[in-house]
Amino acid sequence: MSVILLCVLAAVLLALGFEMFLVMGIPSILAWLLYFSDIPAIAIAQKLLGGVNVSTLLAIPFFIFAADIMARGTIARRLTDLVKTNLGHYRGGIGHTTVASCMAFGAVCGSAPATVAALGRLLHPELVRAGYTEKFALGLIASSAECALLIPPSITLIIYGWLTGTSIADLFAAGLVVGIVLGAAFMVQVQIVTWRSRAGAFPRASRRERLAALRDGLVALGMPVIILGGIYSGTFTATEAAAVAVVYALVVEVLILRSFGLRALMQVAESSAITIVVVFILLAMGSLLSFFITLAQVPAFFTQLFAQWNVGWVEFFLIVNVILFVAGMFIDPNSILLVLVPTFFPVAVSLGIDPVHFGLVVCLNICIGMITPPFGLDLFVTSSTLKRPVEIVIGGIWPFIATNIVVLMLISYVPQVSTAIFRIIR
Repeated sequence: MSVILLCVLAAVLLALGFEMFLVMGIPSILAWLLYFSDIPAIAIAQKLLGGVNVSTLLAIPFFIFAADIMARGTIARRLTDLVKTNLGHYRGGIGHTTVASCMAFGAVCGSAPATVAALGRLLHPELVRAGYTEKFALGLIASSAECALLIPPSITLIIYGWLTGTSIADLFAAGLVVGIVLGAAFMVQVQIVTWRSRAGAFPRASRRERLAALRDGLVALGMPVIILGGIYSGTFTATEAAAVAVVYALVVEVLILRSFGLRALMQVAESSAITIVVVFILLAMGSLLSFFITLAQVPAFFTQLFAQWNVGWVEFFLIVNVILFVAGMFIDPNSILLVLVPTFFPVAVSLGIDPVHFGLVVCLNICIGMITPPFGLDLFVTSSTLKRPVEIVIGGIWPFIATNIVVLMLISYVPQVSTAIFRIIR
């Protein structure tokens, strides 16, 4: 009963517009004062600080900084030009270019909002000029950016790995496959819309233009090759790969391409620092919440409840997908991970579900939450980046949500899609 009351309090705080660290923190502190007062205050402080004092989490600030450097520089344009010169002349090619560019940029930044901000201004005018409707163009940009949360390096998968102790290298391998599957589904959707509409194509790029785009794009494609190649060859860990990503981004954008100078770099660093502080405050508060969730035996309660109801893994995924879908409408991705993963992960393990498989199902649900009204983050990033009313973005997003749900069902109930490749790599 006490757990239910604290959940109700958290829901009320969320409805009143409190920041998420307070939505998680206030019930946690109340739980400590009311039910676990024998725990000394110093232990609470140690839990807050110790929760984020994990070497794995160092990957997050490094990848955020690298993403901001590349979003400010020319890598996004170079990747877009590379894909466009090879696909743009096909009917529907600019739509496929949008999806492929978001996948490629996601492979060097790991952030969906950064992908929207970096590529939206480049691709939106091209989509409209090719004959796609405004709603479809906006919906495609917002949705395609989701692939950045799946294709490594993915900050979402890093946090999941930290919470559950799952190998980040295995999660990255599975995320690459699922990201490609989602991107392919969007490309099928683009082709269907193209056949039904009057959307056209751009003139075929000359051989010289394609070679120039390839030359310019190689420096951008070098990052995912170095990061993934280094991780899977055993040269460095995922955390070390994040540091390499920063060095690579700095060398390419500042020293080689000279996209911006020292003053602009300081501005990028300041923006990244603010984002990093927000993320780590949430992670610290989430670690405290997870601590009390475990002390309250919430995971054990759900495990026993599902056992009594004779719930198998099929029904379990249906329940989890519904809960995550609803949560994604109102809560930011990191908070969803911090609140729900500690609750349901032990249940998934008890049902024999592979931790990597469960992680990709959770991550794909978070992708859907990023574009689901009323509070999907990418909806507002797309609206603000392209100076369009958020209502128009929402109007174009529904077909892509349907595609996401189809892919989610595939990933949930065909585990081999997400687990086959990392088992081969092992």
